[in-house]
Amino acid sequence: MPDSVHKEVRTKFFSWGKTGKPFRFVGGEELSEITLAYETYGRLSPRADNAVLLFHAMTGSQHAAGWNPSVPGLVCEWNEECQKGWWDEFVGPGKAIDTDRYFVICANYLGGCYGSTGPASIDPLTGFPFGSSFPRLTVSDIVNSQTLLLDSFGIEKLRGVCGASIGGLLAIDFAVRFPGRTELVIPIASGAELTTLQRLLNFEQIIAIEGDENFHRGEYYAGTPPHRGLALARMIANKTFISLSMFESRARKEVMQPKDHFGAYFLNSSQESYMLYQGKKFVPRFDANSYLRIVEAWQRFDLCKAAKTPDLESAFAKCCGLPFLLFSISSDVCFYPEDQEQLKKFLQGAGAPVGLVSVDSEKGHDSFLLEPALYSEAIAAALADPARVGSEDFGFGE
Repeated sequence: MPDSVHKEVRTKFFSWGKTGKPFRFVGGEELSEITLAYETYGRLSPRADNAVLLFHAMTGSQHAAGWNPSVPGLVCEWNEECQKGWWDEFVGPGKAIDTDRYFVICANYLGGCYGSTGPASIDPLTGFPFGSSFPRLTVSDIVNSQTLLLDSFGIEKLRGVCGASIGGLLAIDFAVRFPGRTELVIPIASGAELTTLQRLLNFEQIIAIEGDENFHRGEYYAGTPPHRGLALARMIANKTFISLSMFESRARKEVMQPKDHFGAYFLNSSQESYMLYQGKKFVPRFDANSYLRIVEAWQRFDLCKAAKTPDLESAFAKCCGLPFLLFSISSDVCFYPEDQEQLKKFLQGAGAPVGLVSVDSEKGHDSFLLEPALYSEAIAAALADPARVGSEDFGFGE
């Protein structure tokens, strides 16, 4: 339940296409109309110059702060895990992103399942869910849809754009393609390109979902959803979200034997029990087709193609003079610290001011969700004065 700290908020909806101009995907496909579910916090200044755009992580939502009891019309559950804002400790009055100073916007990804147009949405041409016919996504498609949302507010230039994990990839794409639309970029636990390990782990998740007997090539909305495949995909991903030491501390000492664990195997350890629990509890709150579309957007992430440049050096050259505040997590095995070091080198080579904050944490990739004290001071300082980022007197980073 909400308390005095968690202000109740509601999701809003932005639609594009009613004027007759469709949304065109990078791949050339079009939708006559799209909707984005979004939330805002704070007030937009008269000059519309205090906005901060947040990009959520892969299975996150538009609900970044406060308490949201429900979102209407979803095919998945808006359960207790969804109701508290995923960055509530970071966004609010006096917090890292101070809503007494900034107007914060967070939107559910195009292709998502928390109110934005996605595979589970009704195709107006057929009267049935899009399912497998929903266009293939790129990171740039998601970014493009959110620039339309910014335009609807009259926001020409953001104070900052911020994202963690895959959200960091979106922030970087935004910066490379629209460098004049923000004063600051904050990618957290992210990178300049996919690693081989990420590609393989993402591919395993795709195969897990598509291999479920209930998947039916994405046309499952009238029947049983592919819960087993979705749970397995979540378990594959979860190995990279938290460190092994944190995983072991969270796992219960006793071995839990659930009534249904998708097979005949008899669990032998608390680690197996905990991993299965993580997979099964995720299933009610997400749509398998949305999961596939977002993972594929990650798989297709290509800054050179997005920026129409021959190499990454040329892509980042578009960011010359644009400050970047990077965060690296010591125990991260999703985006390893060397990924941020590589990103830093590209940006420095392009003439972009860069601050790299190395977060010493035992919590792994999910540290950015769990440990606000390790991030907040640097984020607040960068937003207060983006021009100081990367300078000797900034006081954060290397």
